[in-house]
Amino acid sequence: MHGALTRYRIIAWVVGVVLLVLVLVGMPLKYAGGNDTVVAAVGPIHGFLFMVYLVATFDLSRRAKWPFGRMLLVMLAGTIPFFSFWAERKVSHAWATPEPAAMK
Repeated sequence: MHGALTRYRIIAWVVGVVLLVLVLVGMPLKYAGGNDTVVAAVGPIHGFLFMVYLVATFDLSRRAKWPFGRMLLVMLAGTIPFFSFWAERKVSHAWATPEPAAMK
């Protein structure tokens, strides 16, 4: 299961960074500067990487036996700037901290 967490953490950061480039660089250039080059180049890359993010999240949720709602929320975190970083941190901390039932 550690491999699934590592894959998820990597893709969460990559998707988060690419989304920030798209939103903070590409969108202002497109709408304020009339230049859609960054959006045209980074948009499809983000779309592909987001699909990889969904697969990695599904794999991790299946192995960790998450409830459907948690899986869905973590998947949606990749669509909002900065949320993929927050979700990755929450998932990593939850993974590292043993649940009280597991400590008995």
